[in-house]
Amino acid sequence: PAHPMASLYPFWQNDTKTPKVDDGSSPEIKISVPFIYFGVPYRSIYVNNNGVISFNTLVSQFTPEAFPLADGRAFVAPFWADVHNGIRGDIYYRESTEPGMLGRASRDIRKHFKDMASFSATWVLIVTWEEVTFYGGSSTTPVNTFQAVLITDGVSSFAIFNYHEISWTTGTASGGDPLTGLGGVMAQAGFNGGNLTNFFSIPGSRTLDIVNIEETTNVNVPGRWAFKVDGREI
Repeated sequence: PAHPMASLYPFWQNDTKTPKVDDGSSPEIKISVPFIYFGVPYRSIYVNNNGVISFNTLVSQFTPEAFPLADGRAFVAPFWADVHNGIRGDIYYRESTEPGMLGRASRDIRKHFKDMASFSATWVLIVTWEEVTFYGGSSTTPVNTFQAVLITDGVSSFAIFNYHEISWTTGTASGGDPLTGLGGVMAQAGFNGGNLTNFFSIPGSRTLDIVNIEETTNVNVPGRWAFKVDGREI
C-alpha cells in the first residue's frame, strides 16, 4: 500500500527535472553550502535517474552492486535500480534555503535525532522520483515513488529517505521480470562513502525484502529512514 503523501516533502511542477533519458542525470549542481559526507565536504552534486544522488561525478550504472564499491564514487542511494523515466514518471529536484522548508527540515532532524535539539538547517536538497517505472517496462508496469532529502547546517549533514510506494525492484537488463519488475539483481538502498571503510546498506537491500521498504523505518515512521551522514559512521 502507498503511504500518505504527507510524509513526502513537497515537490512542485516548477522544480527542475532530470532529462527523460535512459541512465541519465542532472547537470552538475554547484551547491552554496558544503555538504559533509563521511568527513569530506562536497560542493558538487548530481541527481541520477537510477535512484542515486552522487558527489563530484555522475553515476549512470543501472545494475546495483553491494556496498562498499571499490571505485571511489561517493553517493547516496535511496533506491539504486534501473529507473527509466523516459517510459514513465518524473524525477524532480530543488535546492532550498526557504525559511518554511528549513524549518520543516530542522524540526524533523530534532525529532529523529534527540542529541540534535538545537539543529537549525541552512540548506536542503529535495529529490523526488514520482511514479517511475523500470527499464524494459511499459506505461502499464508497476511504479515507484520515493524521495531523498539532504539537509545540512554546514557542519552536520543528514539524509532522509521517504518511500511512498515501492512496487518494483529490478529492470530487465538486471534480470528483472518485464511485467512485474521483480527478481534478478534487486535494488540497493544506503550509502557509499567512496572508500572501502565508510558505507551502510539498509536491511533488505538486494533481496526481495527491499520491495517492502515503505513498511519499514528506523525513526518510527513507516516508509521513512533518517541518517546522520557527516561522520565516519552512519
